[in-house]
Amino acid sequence: MFDATRPAHAPADHPKVKMGRFGVLLANLGTPDDYSYWPMRRYLNEFLSDKRVIDYPAWKWQPILQGIILTKRPFSSGAAYKSIWNHDKGESPLMTITKDQTAKLRAALAERYGDRVLVDFCMRYGNPSTKSKVRQMVAEGCDRILFFPLYPQYAGATTATANDQFFRALMDEAWQPAARTVPAYFDEPIYIDALAQSIERAYAAMDSRPDVLVCSYHGMPERYLMQGDPYHCQCVKTTRLLRERLGWDKSEVISTFQSRFGPEEWLKPYTVDHVAELARQGKRNIAVVAPAFSSDCIETLEEINEEIRESFEHAGGESFTYIPCLNDEDAHIAALAKVVESNLGGWLD
Repeated sequence: MFDATRPAHAPADHPKVKMGRFGVLLANLGTPDDYSYWPMRRYLNEFLSDKRVIDYPAWKWQPILQGIILTKRPFSSGAAYKSIWNHDKGESPLMTITKDQTAKLRAALAERYGDRVLVDFCMRYGNPSTKSKVRQMVAEGCDRILFFPLYPQYAGATTATANDQFFRALMDEAWQPAARTVPAYFDEPIYIDALAQSIERAYAAMDSRPDVLVCSYHGMPERYLMQGDPYHCQCVKTTRLLRERLGWDKSEVISTFQSRFGPEEWLKPYTVDHVAELARQGKRNIAVVAPAFSSDCIETLEEINEEIRESFEHAGGESFTYIPCLNDEDAHIAALAKVVESNLGGWLD
């Protein structure tokens, strides 16, 4: 155990402090505390006020957000969350899965490093906050923290804003720990292999092989790509590496983008429209996977498995299979552990 001690060469009256541990802090997007109106409104306000997510000038955006969107959207979003809520545990599936991932990763790293490494998680929006978990890690003696945003592909609206929040949390620490952030891992062979294994298992369980595998990624405005965000390129590369690992033809695996918001043009093709077009082209049996999400959440369980499924079936599609995210599968935990170990190099070997 890492008990509090006096620093070396400190005088006898120096207060004891905990030190010498390494923190691994996983970060996911976030979740409302409940699907009722006010928790939903607080969560949406924090999320949609983030300049990395919506970069319109505050004088233009905030009146719309506060006066229109946050009056109505908590009801519709709350209903969507209610449809997927983990009622037994009183939390969203994202929270349940992230807890499970953290527990398994903690156990995997403990086998190699013992109690020298403290593993925990935080959310960019909502609870547990990044600030509270950084404070807790410092109090537990972590003088080095590896911050790990759970997004395989980098995007300003996901990875960057999570890192921003981590750095803001460090600003409040009197004795800052040394810090590292984990880069995007979209092309890590062990991650691609874990993704491929999940698809192979899903296909093996089906009565008939889908005509197309749709890799549906969360979307973003097209202008973000033009401004230099690498997300689109990393998504397309993920699909290519996955197809190559599976050994499939180009016509069998495609990339699309979901979750449009606002009037701008977003990355195309749009998943909800494209699956309908596939049905009209005679592709009556498709499977959909979401490689940009490390955990199933509102965008996969409700948007893909309900809204996008409905679009496909309404256009004449007959068989729609959603392949779950990697979640806490053993192969996924092994991949995350490998990424962590690589990024601890020089700190812990």
